[in-house]
Amino acid sequence: MSDSHPERDDKRSFWQKFQEFLHPSPDTPDALIETLAEAEDKAIISPEALAMLEGVIRMADRTAGDIMVPAPRMDVLDIHAPFEALLDQVIRTAHSRFPVYEGARENIIGVLMAKDLLKLQRSPTLKLRALLRPVNFIPETKGLYDLLREFRSNHYHLSIVVDEFGNIAGLVTMEDVLEQIVGEIEDEFDTPDEEGDIFALADGSYRVAGDLDLSRAVQAFDLHLPAHAVENFDTLGGYVAHTLGHVPRRGQVLQWEGLELRVLLTKGGAVRWFQVRRPEALATDTAESTPS
Repeated sequence: MSDSHPERDDKRSFWQKFQEFLHPSPDTPDALIETLAEAEDKAIISPEALAMLEGVIRMADRTAGDIMVPAPRMDVLDIHAPFEALLDQVIRTAHSRFPVYEGARENIIGVLMAKDLLKLQRSPTLKLRALLRPVNFIPETKGLYDLLREFRSNHYHLSIVVDEFGNIAGLVTMEDVLEQIVGEIEDEFDTPDEEGDIFALADGSYRVAGDLDLSRAVQAFDLHLPAHAVENFDTLGGYVAHTLGHVPRRGQVLQWEGLELRVLLTKGGAVRWFQVRRPEALATDTAESTPS
């Protein structure tokens, strides 16, 4: 009697099995996604692979204009701003790259790497203009496949999007494009829970995670919240959004429970980081800025 094991004798590669599964081939993107979902059900591909493949397929009909940060929400730097103002904006917004304008916000003249700003601190005679990198302008109709290829071949990480009239429409980054495939990407400003969620800053304020446990926020900042708040809400960001009636936008400044909250980063419909100032810090800042 032969000891036959069909699964061992099957020498077909993964791709051969996959191609056979796809026969006859789907004729629309939605049909292809449905077929891929069936492949995931049959354990031919993993759920993670399905999600990425669907992202790649959906990208075919998307353009830079679909995923860009609109011009009014762009964080840009004024080339004539003092070093202290530039540094403050870089710390508050926590981006690694910034479009730089001269005169009007529409007049983007280059891109500044946040790390290059340190060169100005070490060499006060150095001009900001010398640190600027070329800016890449793209039409808002540019397809995401072409945009990703351009990012890779030219080593760009940020492009400025313009409309058909040449006006600034927004900006898009390589991360924005990749997130269409792999989902949300944690950046250098997103720290794991074990690394902490409250950080003291040099100006006396604090960088606080939006998912900070609400009971811990009460203790850390001596908040006097209703008993039902701590019982019914898990996170600081969740309770702030509840009291406002909406998720605050990036850059928004809130006077909340005796604190000043500035929204530093939002992702996935939630606040990721706040800058928090206590009342005493606000009073100190006011006193220092008042002429004698």
